[in-house]
Amino acid sequence: MEKLIAELRRLYLPDPQHPSTAALEDHLHGSTTLTVDLAGEAGTARAMALDFPRAADDRHWLLLCDVANALQQDLTLPAPAVSVNGADRFTLWLSFSPAQPLAQLRRFRTLLQQAYCPDLGAAPDATEVALPPCRHQASGLWAAFINPAMGAALADDLGLELPPPVSAQAAFLQGLDSISAEQFAQALQQLELQAAGPAAEPAPPTAQMRQPAPAGVLLGEATLEQIVAELHRRQIEPTLRHVIGR
Repeated sequence: MEKLIAELRRLYLPDPQHPSTAALEDHLHGSTTLTVDLAGEAGTARAMALDFPRAADDRHWLLLCDVANALQQDLTLPAPAVSVNGADRFTLWLSFSPAQPLAQLRRFRTLLQQAYCPDLGAAPDATEVALPPCRHQASGLWAAFINPAMGAALADDLGLELPPPVSAQAAFLQGLDSISAEQFAQALQQLELQAAGPAAEPAPPTAQMRQPAPAGVLLGEATLEQIVAELHRRQIEPTLRHVIGR
């Protein structure tokens, strides 16, 4: 539990002392579900959550893959974390170090959506989130970070019946890096230039997913062998025992 809390503080939480360790432990155990404000007192944030609500024909997963691949391939940013929220959506988690002004983060999100998922709908400006892993209060299922290579298999299972193993949750996060100030500035500038120029015709999501993906990029249509190989590369023993389809 200590290692997972350390990773959550390293990547996402704006205040190293808040929430308290005891409060986070209760949250992660499912005793309570905290609503955490990603914004700090100075009007900045160290994290951004991009939601992809459930859609027909697994479109939510395909959109997430498009955006996650664009973040890494087009904008050359570190890989984001991926989670299910315990009810009805996937989420991409971006980490920033140092914290960035909320106005710039919202502009980045707007431009990113315009460029890669214009049909997704406007995202709310709220910065309060239920940070995974935690129990979703309405559904009773668990929100959790997931291995991106297994996302397609979980497109219909957006919540876990049982709490995810704490060690696996920490392992998913420990290999992630935060977006630096220079990386963020370059990515924002690139998105501004894209928005000012003629719109490019995007390739069909299914075609993009079939192309060979470099290390760290999400696998939209991974085979079982690819999934197992990816888990072994991360030194995680593959198991789906804690995932029960609904």
